Amino acid sequence: MDEILNEPKKLYNEPMHTCEHILNQTMVRLFTCGRSVNAHIERKKSKCDYLLSEAPTEEQIIEITRKVNEVIDSHLPVYEELMTREEAAKIADLSKLPPDASETLRVIRVGDYDACACIGQHVENTSELGRFEIISHDFENDRWRVRFKLV
Repeated sequence: MDEILNEPKKLYNEPMHTCEHILNQTMVRLFTCGRSVNAHIERKKSKCDYLLSEAPTEEQIIEITRKVNEVIDSHLPVYEELMTREEAAKIADLSKLPPDASETLRVIRVGDYDACACIGQHVENTSELGRFEIISHDFENDRWRVRFKLV
């Protein structure tokens, strides 16, 4: 059995970490950017950094919030699948995978909305998340930092 299966799951706040997956996929879909390049996930508030050529407009920020909440309100199942790197590469971006990651990967799916190789903890259904709110955001040197919470 590969090493990744024996590693403990990374300890994150489950609802916020699951919400990060949804936010990442929303950013990918709306801006055709990559997933966050840096994230700090906590129970009370979290932040993610995205590489963008320009800051999102207020209308786009409203759309991000609307879309994330639409996914949450869809009550999607959140579950893991074990698969080979080759299989995972067909459905998920593996560019952030550490070089020593095993051949068998744990992929977290948020319904059919998102798939991501991940060792973190997650809720079982998006209905457990609450409402997503963007607290603040700033843009500097092609990096958009968004701070958010669940209420």
